[in-house]
Amino acid sequence: MEAKRVARAGVMTALLAVSAQVMLPLGPVPFTLQTLVLAMVPAVLDPATSVFTVLAYVVLGAVGLPVFAGFNGGIGALAGPTGGFLWGFVLGCALAGALAKVLDGRIGAYPRALVCAAALVLVSYVCGTVQLMALMNLDLAGALAIAVIPFVVPDAVKVAVGARLGCTVARMVK
Repeated sequence: MEAKRVARAGVMTALLAVSAQVMLPLGPVPFTLQTLVLAMVPAVLDPATSVFTVLAYVVLGAVGLPVFAGFNGGIGALAGPTGGFLWGFVLGCALAGALAKVLDGRIGAYPRALVCAAALVLVSYVCGTVQLMALMNLDLAGALAIAVIPFVVPDAVKVAVGARLGCTVARMVK
């Protein structure tokens, strides 16, 4: 990996860690600014570097660094109520990268960034909801009420802003 890609991946990983600490606890799933930074990732980085970046963030947290919301870290955080969202970030980033490749040249940078970021968040919602259902013995409606519905509108705003910021950053670093 060339130095510029490594530097960008490092900066984005650091932004993910910092954005996780800007939070409001709303029950088992906190409101954070991570979605905004996640929306930037596919716009700023190429698909492979995007997945590497988000995976590096999750691995740093898994080994115990306090990079997850509320300065949490460790395997327990990945096995807890928000762990599915964290794994979903990685899977969602992979989907976003695939979509970015398909959409490249077909639509503008900002619409492409919006589609990719929305797909990333949707995958995270699915993974997070499934893990929350399993851990808290909730039905789908109960898990959605706790982990998705309160976040849809704020996340849509964060996706729109993050995608725009990501496109701006990508344009500036070229």
